Amino acid sequence: MRRRSVLKAGIGATVVGALGAPKAGAAGDGKKVLRYAFPIAESGFDPAQVVDLYSRVVTSHIFEALYTYDHLARPFKIKPNTAAAMPEVSADFRTWTVRIQPGIYFDDDPAFGGTRRELHADDYVYSLKRFFDPRWKSPAFATLSELKILGMDALRSAALKEKKPFQYDVPVEGLRALDRYTLQFRLAEPQPRLLQVIAGDDLYGAVAREVVEHYGDEIMAHPVGTGPFRLVEWRRSSRMVFERNPGYRTRTYDAEPNADDAEGQAMALRFRGRRLPMIDRVEISVIEEAQPRWLSFLNKQQDLQERLPNEFINVAAPNGVLAPSLAKQGVQLFRVPASDVTITVFNMEDPVVGGYAPEKIALRRAIGLGLNVPKEIRLARKGQAVPAHSGFAPMTYGYQPGRHTENGDYDLARAKALLDTYGYVDRDGDGWRETPDGKPLSLAWATEPTQANRQLDELRRADMNALGLRVEFRPAKWPENMKNARSGKLMLWSIGLSSAAPDGQPTFDGGASIHMGGQNLARFRDDRFDRLYARMQVMPDGPERLALFDEALKIMLAYKPYKYHVHRIHTDLAHAWLHGYRRPPYWNTWWQYVDIDAAAQAQATA
Repeated sequence: MRRRSVLKAGIGATVVGALGAPKAGAAGDGKKVLRYAFPIAESGFDPAQVVDLYSRVVTSHIFEALYTYDHLARPFKIKPNTAAAMPEVSADFRTWTVRIQPGIYFDDDPAFGGTRRELHADDYVYSLKRFFDPRWKSPAFATLSELKILGMDALRSAALKEKKPFQYDVPVEGLRALDRYTLQFRLAEPQPRLLQVIAGDDLYGAVAREVVEHYGDEIMAHPVGTGPFRLVEWRRSSRMVFERNPGYRTRTYDAEPNADDAEGQAMALRFRGRRLPMIDRVEISVIEEAQPRWLSFLNKQQDLQERLPNEFINVAAPNGVLAPSLAKQGVQLFRVPASDVTITVFNMEDPVVGGYAPEKIALRRAIGLGLNVPKEIRLARKGQAVPAHSGFAPMTYGYQPGRHTENGDYDLARAKALLDTYGYVDRDGDGWRETPDGKPLSLAWATEPTQANRQLDELRRADMNALGLRVEFRPAKWPENMKNARSGKLMLWSIGLSSAAPDGQPTFDGGASIHMGGQNLARFRDDRFDRLYARMQVMPDGPERLALFDEALKIMLAYKPYKYHVHRIHTDLAHAWLHGYRRPPYWNTWWQYVDIDAAAQAQATA
């Protein structure tokens, strides 16, 4: 599961950047404008507070982390971003020293009082401390806490115990600016994969203290970073506009594709040396329903159809081949397996589906076995997915393509037998099963009010009916469902999780008690699992770590806090005037690497 001067952006409100009112920015005015749509609304643009993918897409382009991923290398290559070089690392992986490039500046903002503000090492110290500040209730707090940065947990504990503001000015041993351009991490335990954690621009980009203190609780509406773009207009859940950051430092296209990657080599040859970003403006609409999103692309109101809705797959790309009618228009097809997994969350604290007693485990196992995933793939997803046998996403460390587990089975007879054996039977003859103690049994399943979700809901309703389980689907907007899930207020919820890093351990964030209130949406708790999780965190990659992965997976599959459904296949379409597009596997940063033929765009949309 990754985003984005004192006006709070409400419905219809517009946030204007420091340079004044946003320009029209319509295609055809000579500017290179990228236009596309999000299917789900953003939540805001403060790295310390966001959790959803679409907000993190935005923050990836405004803020900059010390390190980033090479745009073309596959599966991944981490390289310096604002850092001057790769880090100096101690042999025990406990001390990491990073030198930052001088001459990098934040975008202009009133918070700086008219002074051009240079990035320095203290900005990363402050930005990372914010995740520990209880004020922000950061969903990513647990991820940084488990790095065991010396002194940070004690600083947070003091704020909680004393109920006083977090003390940012108190120095900690594990996170220090040695000088203006040198940052050092000191860790209580080895962290061999630290770079994979801090290489995300979306969460771990530098935020200036002056900006946070200037805007306070309104910081979600005022992203100010050192990145290639800046926000100039925001109508919450409707429209976002970004323009090239005029003060962005000189950076050129230097991506390094694999030697056997013909497509990547062609991109590198075409764009190498071009100054970034190559476009002037990005306009994003929020269009939750699939049909109007698809029609806006066909009508050339959008340049990119990201994640083509499944209901239009057979129209646009039957059998994975671009339809001739679209090919004639020069439309480009991009079809890649996603590094993701879709899941159903069981709230382990819920009195109906939660708990660790054998009959509760049997109920969750039966629901999982009774969900007809092959039918879901065939009818709802139009073949654009493969069954998931674990929570490991493709292209992450620990994923095994040939792995088979009960999680991937659809077995209605076994599901019914489990329910019968553990006392979930129809006692009053009304066709619906009751609980083992004879009480009515009804499932409350959270969902979103979109056509795609309605289709999935109807399939799942039929699956539950076949088991004799009554179910009620309760629609709400995605951000509301996420908020309620994190606070333990939902019984069941089905969502998709996208990988944010190459390592497979985040698969187990959903079971680690340290991530309760964050990625552990099921609120699962098991001491043995937590011990395994802690051990794999500090261990180098290799057979011993993979053995721990297997042991932890067995616990997850046995208790069933999640049903893993599918790994999706993403199909993106782009009009002929968009050049250089390539979907990243884990990261969200790509706007600066694409180009727009503004003349061709204007002619097509005239």
